[in-house]
Amino acid sequence: MNYKTPQEIAKSAVTAAISKTGLPLLPMALLGFLAGAYIAMGGYFMIVVTQDAAAFAGVGISKFLGGVAFSLGLFLVVAAGGELFTGNCLMPIGLLSRKITCGGMLRNLAVVYLANFAGALFFALLIFKSGVLTKSCADYALSIAAAKVQIPLFQMIVRGVLCNWFVGLAVWLTFGALDMSGKFIALLMPIAAFVAMGFEHCVANMFFLPLGMMIKSGLTAEGIPSAAQGLTAAAVAGNLLPVTFGNIIGAAFFLGTIYFVIYRRELTKD
Repeated sequence: MNYKTPQEIAKSAVTAAISKTGLPLLPMALLGFLAGAYIAMGGYFMIVVTQDAAAFAGVGISKFLGGVAFSLGLFLVVAAGGELFTGNCLMPIGLLSRKITCGGMLRNLAVVYLANFAGALFFALLIFKSGVLTKSCADYALSIAAAKVQIPLFQMIVRGVLCNWFVGLAVWLTFGALDMSGKFIALLMPIAAFVAMGFEHCVANMFFLPLGMMIKSGLTAEGIPSAAQGLTAAAVAGNLLPVTFGNIIGAAFFLGTIYFVIYRRELTKD
């Protein structure tokens, strides 16, 4: 058998939570920085692949291709090593199993969240300064950012919940794969699905929204599309906070908590 059973996956999730809370501060922050950059790499790959794909393949196929391209980010996190906030929202299974402390979990989530933001922002700046942004890519990236800040508040939260149910499942399934190819196959469809369905991922938005602001800053007042007028720092925060809240619920409750209830007897054994 080249994969783990669901019960074994739950035990691996607890083991991962123990390992994450035990990380020293500097490695934790650096792994978080890298994970933020890796998700941003997937985000820009998605922009390049889908900038004009809808005109040739249709909207649905374009969104699916974008999801496949975006999966690069999580695969790099899993394969190369990284601490990703949305994946770490599975850690409550370790807390409920009494294998980690609440303080240790919150320390990891806070450090990793800020480090993810730094990594995503840094990669966005590199892309903006690199000269690779064609007009088509820049226009598309700006439209993505502008659309995200216009989503109604409650919908941001719900889309955040739905997103990290899928992303959490992707990470959860990688715990069950025993080789690198298996891990990629395990995460590919959940990630492609959440992107194609239009859900909201806080770390991805740490890349898309600042990149949009950078592109907007390089335009004249007359050249800024009306849809992008509301793309401000306050609007970015107004997206990230509710999306983050939804992301926490999506993985912490629908995966970490429910699977703990299912496998409680096995997970609480000493």
